[in-house]
Amino acid sequence: MNLPKDPVMLLSVVNTYLRDYHSTLEELCNDADLTAEEIANRLAVIDYHYDARQNQFR
Repeated sequence: MNLPKDPVMLLSVVNTYLRDYHSTLEELCNDADLTAEEIANRLAVIDYHYDARQNQFR
């Protein structure tokens, strides 16, 4: 899976994948061949953080 570099676009894609295809961030990371830390760090730049209860970045 090729994820966008732009954090705002990444947020949209990641939350869509979490909502529609993956029940956890870990599942998404396995498909994207990235670590949760890599995704979290890229989204922290725009002050979004993973909420496991909601299974989305907020």
